[in-house]
Amino acid sequence: MARVCQITGKKPMTGNSVSHSNIKTKRRFLPNLQKKRFYFVEEDRWITLKVSTDALRTINKNGLAAVVKGLRADGEKI
Repeated sequence: MARVCQITGKKPMTGNSVSHSNIKTKRRFLPNLQKKRFYFVEEDRWITLKVSTDALRTINKNGLAAVVKGLRADGEKI
């Protein structure tokens, strides 16, 4: 599975690791992803999503039903 948030679409990004002597080497910045189970009341079942911690806040703010509706509108199978 790819390191991509299912809700926000956050992916790894690249940058430089800078040493004390200012030598730069390439590195990856990985998103803070968590595999989380949610109880989806409208369908009376559990769903598992791979989400970033930022997406968890979005779910808390907008509600799981609204987020799932948006995902299905984008064509994601849940």
